[in-house]
Amino acid sequence: MNSALARQPLPLVLVLTGPTGTGKTELALQLAARFPLEIISVDSAQVFRGMDIGTAKPTPAQRAQVAHHLIDIRDPAQSYSAGEFVRDARAAIADIHDRGRLPLLAGGTMLYLRALLRGMAQLPVASPTLRAGLEQRAARLGWPALHAELAAVDPVAAARIHPNDPQRIQRALEVHGLTGQPISEWQRKTVGAAGDFRWLRVGLIPADRAAHRQRLAHRFAVMLQAGFADEVLRLYRRGDLSGQMPSMRAVGYRQLWEWCAGRMELAAASAAVVTATAQLAKRQLTWLRSDRELLQVDAVEPSTATQVAEILGKAIDSG
Repeated sequence: MNSALARQPLPLVLVLTGPTGTGKTELALQLAARFPLEIISVDSAQVFRGMDIGTAKPTPAQRAQVAHHLIDIRDPAQSYSAGEFVRDARAAIADIHDRGRLPLLAGGTMLYLRALLRGMAQLPVASPTLRAGLEQRAARLGWPALHAELAAVDPVAAARIHPNDPQRIQRALEVHGLTGQPISEWQRKTVGAAGDFRWLRVGLIPADRAAHRQRLAHRFAVMLQAGFADEVLRLYRRGDLSGQMPSMRAVGYRQLWEWCAGRMELAAASAAVVTATAQLAKRQLTWLRSDRELLQVDAVEPSTATQVAEILGKAIDSG
């Protein structure tokens, strides 16, 4: 092999992540004003059309200013998996590199990031019959009861999956039912997929969690003023969506769906949104703190944008 070709650096990919409500979108746009970036969304809810306010989706003006990928690519009645994200994200990364630009993955869906960085387990295909049976049992017993069943057959997976996360509980029980093996064992055998890129991972970490929770409550209040409740009500009135669909299980949408259905007052649903959002942020922080290669920066420090720009500039120069 030609030694000059052998020394070619791997293509650079920037990842900007952090808990919900830490300003990832704003910082990504600031970086795009200084570098030839295109943004790839790492958000499991922003893929759905019509879910704009509650997902803090970049505005049409922002998306006209900087190219964004993997936003508005599914109808809320459809599903979108981590495997599909890995496929689509890798295609977008290659396309951006081919045009001489730099991909910036921005978002906080940790399952998607983990799948992209570590690879996807070759799990068995879904069984509609088995899934239907699990859904019927969950309707009768509740998902926490099925989570307890998962803990009995796969304590490792159960420790990672929240008792109110039906999609992941269902998949873990489905895999065990189909193969007799825990999904955690399948995942343990996964081969990483990050080796063909040079990754720069930056995490926006709130130094003061109490202050961050207050910011989350304020952000939700702003969303309500912007029409978030009306957005969910429009989705509810479509008639072809249900509260069990992945799109409507997103934080904020799930709680306001209960208000739309008349099962909660708006004030109670709003309080539930703030609590669920804080719980999501806590889970995201736990995952981020386990990433030893993550460069952590203060989410609210005034110099954060300058600091991240300097880190990115050095990475580009070193390539």
